[in-house]
Amino acid sequence: MQVGEEQFRNYVAEAIDAIPYPFSSRIDNIAFLVEDEPTPEQRVKLHLYPNETLFGLYEGVPLPQRGGVTKLLPDKITVFKNPILATFSEPKDIERQIHKTIWHEVAHFYGLDHTRIHQLERKHIT
Repeated sequence: MQVGEEQFRNYVAEAIDAIPYPFSSRIDNIAFLVEDEPTPEQRVKLHLYPNETLFGLYEGVPLPQRGGVTKLLPDKITVFKNPILATFSEPKDIERQIHKTIWHEVAHFYGLDHTRIHQLERKHIT
């Protein structure tokens, strides 16, 4: 059973609403988007091989790197629909992956690296 566009976007909205505190406290200047696939430019920027899958992407200036600058364009978190739907078929698995993707990209906004993100995931912070 495949998830439709509206349900996919609902899962994204629910995942945004479920971002745990204190991580939810400073996400007021982030645009959350749903796109079908990463652009060729995004794939090149990330040095992705043609067969590599990308579920989400944070683009912006992480909080720790802002040096007190407050007037910046909104950061952007994009969830890529087609890679998620190609990897997961059950609605619960799709929903779970969207939640994981949103959390992962918000963690990058806070300047967390993959090691720290995975440590927090193992401790069930998300």
